[in-house]
Amino acid sequence: METSAGPDAARRSVSVSSSVFRGRIGCDVRSGHYAVPHRYRLHLSLSCPRCLRIAITHGLLGLEETLPLVLLPSTPDTPGGGYAALRPLYEASAHQYAGPAAAPVLSDSWTGRIVSTHVPDIQRDLALRFRGTGPDLLPAGREAEIGAVGDLCERSVNQAAQRAGELGLDDAHAHLDPLTVFFAALDSLERTLGRHRYVLGEDITAADVVVWVTLVELDTVHRRHLDAAALDRIAAHPALWAYAQRLAAHPAFGRRLDLDGIASRHRAHCRGREAAGAAMSIVDWRAYQG
Repeated sequence: METSAGPDAARRSVSVSSSVFRGRIGCDVRSGHYAVPHRYRLHLSLSCPRCLRIAITHGLLGLEETLPLVLLPSTPDTPGGGYAALRPLYEASAHQYAGPAAAPVLSDSWTGRIVSTHVPDIQRDLALRFRGTGPDLLPAGREAEIGAVGDLCERSVNQAAQRAGELGLDDAHAHLDPLTVFFAALDSLERTLGRHRYVLGEDITAADVVVWVTLVELDTVHRRHLDAAALDRIAAHPALWAYAQRLAAHPAFGRRLDLDGIASRHRAHCRGREAAGAAMSIVDWRAYQG
């Protein structure tokens, strides 16, 4: 995981086809983009798990007065998954931009352009350049571990659960493989959280932000496409769900929950089938909404 940004790293590279802007916040004025209070804006839709990760990071670091949030609707309002409010930023940042004006966006109010849309880079720069008054979310020497946790959550939980849900229940053998990967990942997290307060030990890090958002997505979205037997196995991880509830009680986590927005976004984008018997959620997330 990259942990530094010099003058070269602050240059913006743009891929119109993938809608990725990769500017970085550097150390000082020579970087072009450098940490200045109120210069930047974060444009986020809290129903989006990628945006939610950034919002939680922002809250943990205590950046409310330094880096304002601009909250967007729960579902995109233009074709292709974009937002009309973000279109001027995209068009100012890339000549004849034709892709979706998607969130998240870190924008520069001095130039009226986008700095970055890349979630890992934004999270790193919040933690390393703005920092704020919060915990050290990217402790030195733990970058590879944090990256491995993120990969586990994305590939072995999110993608595996989504794949199992898409396959449905008609072919039990076909969805056995993604469920095997999925449950192995949950078992690994359960063992870890049975030993430690947080994913990497006794201090909260960026790994906890990723895991918690993954658990929210699992219980509010993915479980709807799995049968009751799978849901029972998911719920049978007491350390994991106790951890999820404990973090939900933290203002930086629970107050950013937009359950109605998550439900609306799911209905708008759902391509799978609802599975009977999986309607009951594992955690009462509404108890933690701000």
